[in-house]
Amino acid sequence: MPSPISASTTPAATTQSNVQSPGANLDKNDFLKLFVAQMQHQDPSQPMDNGAMMGQMASFSTLEQISNMAAASSQSNAISLIGRTVTYVDKERAVHTGTVETVSTLEGKTKLTIDGVAGIDPATVTQVS
Repeated sequence: MPSPISASTTPAATTQSNVQSPGANLDKNDFLKLFVAQMQHQDPSQPMDNGAMMGQMASFSTLEQISNMAAASSQSNAISLIGRTVTYVDKERAVHTGTVETVSTLEGKTKLTIDGVAGIDPATVTQVS
């Protein structure tokens, strides 16, 4: 007699959903907007607890510091590429090889200049030699 198949071994039970809701990722600006809206719409007769407000401000401060560290790390990694020969893929999916000349930050995003071509995202680099 064949053994019964449990619900956990059926394909439907083992598939995972990778779909995220559109607002699943909040940045520091979204957090600040929510905090200000919360302050504007609170009941004046029952203001927010000071402990809760301090907790939210601490969360905001932590988020800001993590964001700053990530940006600094990204730029530091890109700076280490100056003078190195890299291979990257452009927007048309063409592969190019050249020497990194400069690293700049534009609107909070780190960009490379490779053999005179500016505005290259370091994430498109596929090889460093």
